[in-house]
Amino acid sequence: MTETSFWILTALSAGARHGYAILNEVAELSNGAMKLRVTTLYASLERLERQSHVRVTGDEIVEGRARRYYEITDDGRAQLEAEAKRLAQRAAVAQARISAQATPARPTAARPASTPGAAFSPIASTAVPA
Repeated sequence: MTETSFWILTALSAGARHGYAILNEVAELSNGAMKLRVTTLYASLERLERQSHVRVTGDEIVEGRARRYYEITDDGRAQLEAEAKRLAQRAAVAQARISAQATPARPTAARPASTPGAAFSPIASTAVPA
């Protein structure tokens, strides 16, 4: 499911909306992260309608402008629920990894054993007398 479809279906899950209301609700629900263009909205609504995820519930004229209302179908709601579950599972896996350990432990370099009283030289691999 595309992000656009996700947000449109999410907006419609609260009830029937006309195009302008869907645009506003998507922007609000996504905290402004998703701002749909009118052409994108209507192309997406047409596709969602062909997929039987939304249906037109009516038209009206308000101040000389036509408004078409859309609602989510049972199939659309099932698709949205499946997508929400999939996203939640992915987020849970990521959160578990983030919470488990910020950075993995780095192995320490093995140092050669030294004899008491001997100094270690990083150039030579053997202890040198002090």
